[in-house]
Amino acid sequence: MEIAPLLFDLGRKPPTTRQVADLVRARGAEALAEAERRADAARYQEVRCRSALNRVKGMPFQWTLNPYRGCTHGCHYCYARRYQTQFELGADDDFASIIFVKTNVVDVLRRELARPSWRGEYVALGTATDCYQPIEGYYRLTRGALEALRDYRNPVGVVTKGPMIVRDTDVLVDLTKGPGCGVYVSVPTVDEEAWRLLEPGTAPPLQRLRAVRELVDAGIRAGVLMNPIVPGITSKPALLERTMKAIADHGARFVGCNVMFLEGGTRDHFMRWLAQEFPHLVDGYNQLYAGKYAPPAYRKEVRNVIGLLRRQYGVNGRDEDDDGKETPDSQGKAQDAGDPESPPDQPIFQW
Repeated sequence: MEIAPLLFDLGRKPPTTRQVADLVRARGAEALAEAERRADAARYQEVRCRSALNRVKGMPFQWTLNPYRGCTHGCHYCYARRYQTQFELGADDDFASIIFVKTNVVDVLRRELARPSWRGEYVALGTATDCYQPIEGYYRLTRGALEALRDYRNPVGVVTKGPMIVRDTDVLVDLTKGPGCGVYVSVPTVDEEAWRLLEPGTAPPLQRLRAVRELVDAGIRAGVLMNPIVPGITSKPALLERTMKAIADHGARFVGCNVMFLEGGTRDHFMRWLAQEFPHLVDGYNQLYAGKYAPPAYRKEVRNVIGLLRRQYGVNGRDEDDDGKETPDSQGKAQDAGDPESPPDQPIFQW
């Protein structure tokens, strides 16, 4: 394979994602030494994408859009960690410290939305890595994408942990009044200790909930995903109740909830982290996660508790307030579809 020696030289066009993957495969992550390092210590590599909209299967939606790859939020349970392995990068620190920025994503998106063959299908934004991670304040690619979807009257759902989303309230209001829009803010727990350990690069949970309140007050359909519930860490009933109460107090239109799943590089990373921070839980996790999902009986038990708390605090379920729209909650729908890897007689580790 031939790699241009001046691939990252100043003044040249950003490489394509495929060129970056080939380069890292040949030379390792150190080949990205020219990627711009910012104050957060992460390195940002600008790339060109050939497509903006990605067709997906097995989800409650058919199209996704992700302006960035990699995420400085660095959540230890994040299922997107495994996607870094497609670039021959690790699912550990590389995921949170090497971020690919698709600088031409808005232009490409507009071309795709303008095609006669495009039918205006629902697009889920930010399902792989957070579209409102801090670098969005500089590149504004997510805002540009929302403006394009508004201009082409295309429905959209946005998933994020970033309170920065309130910056784009004006565009989200336009989308809400037009083709349709839903905002899904991830707040797995309001416990500050669990938050600091599990989600080291994110905004505090209450700051995210204040963003939900601001969006709802502006007339936007915004709610909370308590995803994922992490067994033994955020799954305690008293903590679930505290979180549900806080969600209700901030006016969320709905709340969705699912138990963490583990696969690929994410599983390896999470189990190493668990052994360091909660070594007493490792044996239980080896029982609970014989497959990538916790057993159906365990997940059902959690859903029952959440259902009781919803009714107690008067918060709709995700599907009770979806206005007929599809919801970009890939983790939840995948689990609810059934799990052949977790047979019914699998022992359940109770927390």
